[in-house]
Amino acid sequence: MRHMNRVATVAICAGLFCGARVWANNIVVTNVTMPSLTGGYCQVQFNIRWDNSWRSDQADINQATPFNYDAAWVFLKYRTGAGQWQHATLSTNTADHKVPTNCALSVGLTGTNGVGVFLYRGTNSAGQFEADGVQLRWNYAANGVADGASVTVKVFAIEMVYVPQGAFYVGDGANSAGEFYGGGTNTPFRITNENSLAVGNTLGDLYYPAGAAYGDQSGPIPAAFPKGYAAFYGMKYEITQGQYADFLNTIGAAQATARYSGMTTYRQSITVTNGVFYSASLPYVACNYLNWADLTAYLDWAALRPMTELEFEKACRGPISPVLGEYAWGSTSISNTIGIANSGQANEVPSNSAANCMCNQGDGGPGPMRVGCMGLGTGLRVRTGAGYYGMMDLSGNVWEEVVSVGDPTGRAFTATHGDGVLDASGNANVSSWPTDGSSGAGNRGGDWHNGWNYDQASERLGGNGSDTPRQMNVGGRGVRSAS
Repeated sequence: MRHMNRVATVAICAGLFCGARVWANNIVVTNVTMPSLTGGYCQVQFNIRWDNSWRSDQADINQATPFNYDAAWVFLKYRTGAGQWQHATLSTNTADHKVPTNCALSVGLTGTNGVGVFLYRGTNSAGQFEADGVQLRWNYAANGVADGASVTVKVFAIEMVYVPQGAFYVGDGANSAGEFYGGGTNTPFRITNENSLAVGNTLGDLYYPAGAAYGDQSGPIPAAFPKGYAAFYGMKYEITQGQYADFLNTIGAAQATARYSGMTTYRQSITVTNGVFYSASLPYVACNYLNWADLTAYLDWAALRPMTELEFEKACRGPISPVLGEYAWGSTSISNTIGIANSGQANEVPSNSAANCMCNQGDGGPGPMRVGCMGLGTGLRVRTGAGYYGMMDLSGNVWEEVVSVGDPTGRAFTATHGDGVLDASGNANVSSWPTDGSSGAGNRGGDWHNGWNYDQASERLGGNGSDTPRQMNVGGRGVRSAS
């Protein structure tokens, strides 16, 4: 598998428009066009394609495990003249958008506003997915844009994976490294609904060892806290440096300054020209040096939300029983990268073909690698390093920042999605999200720097408390509730 988001642009001025073709490592948006603005709305048209796509959830002869599909989360940003980039409001009526017969579409809402759409296969099948002539209705009048205005629109697309509703286990029975287990049983704990969840060492409760890195052992975990039972979409890959540069280029100058680390070590390659334009020389590599404020700002901008640590384990394990000491691919077999081939390119891979994880590199390690690089070919999960539903790099590469159950601020988190808008300081403006990584957030899944034990799906060595200073081995990904 490969990856990632990319963006294509169209500008309309005095009735003329021009499209730009922009390639990414995998997902490609091309031929963006739109008519002159008249009548309060317009159809923004484009082509989209990506490799290694699948659908297997429909009840026909091709239905198969894991009964899910991949998708593209597509959203629009626009600006009038040389003004500030803004998030485009899309029609909430599915019928107002147009897709070819091989494609399905669902609209994503934040509040009552359409903030993006999911595009995915219309039938069970697999391979390269291509949809030409997709049209999204932009209700530009709702954004205060006048008829005849001179505007530029960017179309962004991020590869996602659908995680269906269903019960699953947290913890694998090791009961070490802060792992979850069933109170009074010392066995993995099964989550069977989204109801309020008691925390304690009593039969039927969720429990975990005491420790500053694990959490306060308090509860309950409210019903509004996303526990992973309900269906959600998760980013197929960790946020890349190319994606993050695109983000910095479509927010205000002062906002971007606040969200830019300025680091150029451990393969962090984003630089700024004349204080205004950000570019990444390693666009396909996972973005490190992201703190909680950086991650949540990106997710708010993209109209996504943070993932909880319970959803993280669901993404790794799926509905099957845990394996003691397993990694995200459901096995204890692990082979770390010993070198990098095709460094910095779209086909960057480990130099040792058996590698399925970027980890255990220590202080002398190079840094993270191209997202999804363990799955360039095909094979079983243990070969490609994939989670049960097809998310990549859940073990290793960069430590992923998630919402923790071990802190009152984290437990107050709800599944509210971003609206595409940041505050003036460049921070996420969603009131139910933790604002400081030291309270309410944690790190899961290990990274390129630390040892193999950090990469185990159930370990919580950083489950409570994510460093506010930016770290060389920390990044993340986002999710979106399916309903």
